[in-house]
Amino acid sequence: MFGKDDLVDNLSRDLDRARGRRDALASEVTTLTAKIAEIEARFSEEKTRRERDRVLGEIEAIKNRLKRAVGAFAPVVGELCEATKIAAAVVPEARGLNSFLLSVATEVDNVVDPLLHEMDQRADAVRVGHLPCSANGAPIDPSDRLLHFPRNTEENPRSTAAA
Repeated sequence: MFGKDDLVDNLSRDLDRARGRRDALASEVTTLTAKIAEIEARFSEEKTRRERDRVLGEIEAIKNRLKRAVGAFAPVVGELCEATKIAAAVVPEARGLNSFLLSVATEVDNVVDPLLHEMDQRADAVRVGHLPCSANGAPIDPSDRLLHFPRNTEENPRSTAAA
């Protein structure tokens, strides 16, 4: 009988050790799960921050290109107007081109200011954590246009042909 009690005692100790290891592993799994959740949250925040920075950079780059283009456009229109004044001495119809150029320059000014304002609003939204999304909630493709101008004659009465 003495050997049977030793066997029961050994099995009891083995069972206690196995349960202790199981409990230690369960505790470690819980700790690791919490650490993983924390790292995933930090990863997600960093990924979102980088995406916001990327979008802000793209918006600022577009604004800068637009401002440079408009800044280069105005002197060209001025030079063209001067040239049409000179040409009007020889070709009187050139005066019509001069007024057309001025109306084009005015239209450009009328479109650029609201566009820059919208870009500033989008940049502000990105800064507070709202990445631009399309109507269906999907993130906007960076190659997508910021403003969607009308493409056909029904939407744009000044258009001469449907797209």
